[in-house]
Amino acid sequence: MTALLDELKMLIRHKGPITVERYMELALAHPEYGYYMSRDPFGAAGDFTTAPEISQMFGELLGLWAAEVWTSMGKPNPVQLIELGPGRGTLMSDALRAARIMPEFRAAIEVWLMETSPTLAAMQHELLLDAGVAIAWAQSLKEIPQGPSIVLGNEFLDALPLRQFVRVRGQWRERTIRLNDAGELAFDVAAEPEPYIRANARDGEVLEVNPAGHRFMFELGARLVTQGGAALLVDYGHAATGFGDTLQALRAHRFVDPLDMPGECDLTAHVDFAAMARSAAATGAKVYGPVDQGDFLTAIGLDLRAKALADRAGPERAEELKLARNRLVGKGKGEMGSLFKVMAVANRKLPEPPGFRPVVAASA
Repeated sequence: MTALLDELKMLIRHKGPITVERYMELALAHPEYGYYMSRDPFGAAGDFTTAPEISQMFGELLGLWAAEVWTSMGKPNPVQLIELGPGRGTLMSDALRAARIMPEFRAAIEVWLMETSPTLAAMQHELLLDAGVAIAWAQSLKEIPQGPSIVLGNEFLDALPLRQFVRVRGQWRERTIRLNDAGELAFDVAAEPEPYIRANARDGEVLEVNPAGHRFMFELGARLVTQGGAALLVDYGHAATGFGDTLQALRAHRFVDPLDMPGECDLTAHVDFAAMARSAAATGAKVYGPVDQGDFLTAIGLDLRAKALADRAGPERAEELKLARNRLVGKGKGEMGSLFKVMAVANRKLPEPPGFRPVVAASA
């Protein structure tokens, strides 16, 4: 039993069932017991591994992508290079190292890391202490000064709390969490139906809606439209809006029950890229993608970078690079190439960013 579980049970006893959205908020970001507040969840010793931790090539290529976008923006000086949910700081460290080939870009950037975890912010500070560029931290996008921006976000949207609705006897009812007869957390549905959802589906289907994601995409799109710039968002999810329960929990690299040990395991849900694209496009921003991560990384030069590194490495390191490359772009079981998608949001005055062909966001 966890301290947060005790608190959740007390909350439900006194105030009744809570929504899935509220449960995710507390499990991930409770100021004292939240999952991200006091731990390093990354890598072999943590609960999951992200693309920047798999290979330096990922962050390096995103750094070069940012530099090319900056050139297409007319080389504004200064320009804010913003990372959303920077983890250990690995992606930014690799991106800044790769950007050394463009001294003008390095000299122009002001790095902002959007982070809510004190533990991870301390790790980022330690890693980037000698980065050679100005670095600052913020907890929200609105705290970052206005101006031309290039935004990078890897596995940021998937952790934003979402609402779930279940089709019950021809009506949509919000999924909730209550206490069962044994006093343990259990899923349920609200007593009253949700009257504003028009989607039709069979009984038992689950519809996921991410208000936090929509608010963020509105804020991001509006910023890029009024201030200039582009954003690159990488996450796992689906390209078209549909039905399904994608809430999942990870602990020690294994899937566990989402209601087990709240605050001690990572909670995420697949990103509905079509929905996020609609919100960004509603601000007047241009949306590109989503495209498969494997196709995107290949298009911006992953194979060339892998070969360049392998040519300078010994046989063992060359094999490591090959395995990392395959994991990033492969589309088989356990590989990230098709499960992960990449989407760009940009000011309409900018040309098409590297790695994309423009598409129209799918309708609901």
